Amino acid sequence: MRATSEYERKLDAPLGFRLPPLGGSPLEPRVFTSVYYDVPGSSLAAAGITLRRRTENGRSVWQLKLPSEDSRLELEADGGPKSPPQEVLDLLHAHLRHGPLERVAELRTRRCGQLVARNGATAEVTVDEVAVMDARRVQDRFVEVEVELRKGSPTQLDVLAAELAEAGAEPGAGAPKVFRALDRDSGESSPPQTPFEALRDRLHEQLREIERHDPGTRLGRDPESLHDMRVGVRRLRALLRAGRELVATDTTELDGRLKQLGRVLGDVRDLDVLLERLEGEAAQLGGEDAEHARSLLDALRTERKRSRRRLMTFLRSTGYLSLLDDTAQTIEELEPSESDASLEQIADKAFGMAAKAVRKLPGQPADEELHAVRKKGKHARYAGELAGRKAFVKQAKVFQDVLGEHQDAVVAAERLRGLAAQATAEQALAAGRLVQLEEARRAEAREEWPTAWKKLEKTL
Repeated sequence: MRATSEYERKLDAPLGFRLPPLGGSPLEPRVFTSVYYDVPGSSLAAAGITLRRRTENGRSVWQLKLPSEDSRLELEADGGPKSPPQEVLDLLHAHLRHGPLERVAELRTRRCGQLVARNGATAEVTVDEVAVMDARRVQDRFVEVEVELRKGSPTQLDVLAAELAEAGAEPGAGAPKVFRALDRDSGESSPPQTPFEALRDRLHEQLREIERHDPGTRLGRDPESLHDMRVGVRRLRALLRAGRELVATDTTELDGRLKQLGRVLGDVRDLDVLLERLEGEAAQLGGEDAEHARSLLDALRTERKRSRRRLMTFLRSTGYLSLLDDTAQTIEELEPSESDASLEQIADKAFGMAAKAVRKLPGQPADEELHAVRKKGKHARYAGELAGRKAFVKQAKVFQDVLGEHQDAVVAAERLRGLAAQATAEQALAAGRLVQLEEARRAEAREEWPTAWKKLEKTL
């Protein structure tokens, strides 16, 4: 299966639109047909995932596009019309619990364009004349302009997009063509009317985040997919706790099951972070110490592989699929309590708990005490997001990052000492140098966190 990261800008254009002079070389015109698929309930579309079979010049390929940090990941595999290849179906395991894939749209596209090279970047600028098909009848037509990076910096895409806007194109929503064909918006709905409704909307959003990043986590190509999936689980649990006074339904059992999912995700994610950190520091040592340090980390790489296998076993289990279904059902069936608490009051309460924990800290708090404060600060941040406190949330992220750096340094030093105890003399020496670096980073974070906390207090 071929994988490509897509950096692109999409613009809407009127029928008959032609590219302005961009100084590029013409691309070969293309004509292709794309048949899009989803599952009952359209969970792929809700997650921002598209699956299509594209036919061009008699060749048929299946293309799966997954959301990524600042791009989209396109996976492509050859295959006929009957079904996607099994490797594609495996990535969609969680979504296929809703039912088999079904055809949702057919688009026929005529594409022309230019290959533009500027300032060290190369991009394909194309005009797609799209016909939305209903059997053999054209149901609708529209034009979309795409600027897709081939090499270089993504910032150059904005420059080209601005020139296209001057020529009559308009910035689009960036949604896949199939959404436009199905006349779907970005998924935004009317604002919730009550704090309970706002809480439930946010819970639904976090479940969508889990499902959005499930395929990328299974693929294992981008560590950020796993990170974002884990964050979705954490936010969902934190919101259930922060908003419990708004809810009459008991969600204790669900929280315990979500905690288990968060744990198996965290086992892999924590090792990703630790390895990236220590590999970077090992490179800084230089010479033989760098080599000895890298070999010392082999044990962590092996541990990461084992954790990854446990995660995949969990994600393939019927228990995981049941958890997703039960979470969706629980959120939908939540009953509001009689509380009249506002989102602001809930956010104030969460911050108050963090502030109380900070006030109780001794002059020289233990590492575990600072870690506990960080977790309370994170819960306050999520409650602040629910209440729409943008300035607070921004500074809470800074506070969380400072204490996160402290905790990462503590964990890294502890793991290094454990590895050194069973290492060769040369590896132990390299580990000692790495521990010194971690202790310095720990001390720096200890100096910074009180300032970050004071700035957070001032946002209220």
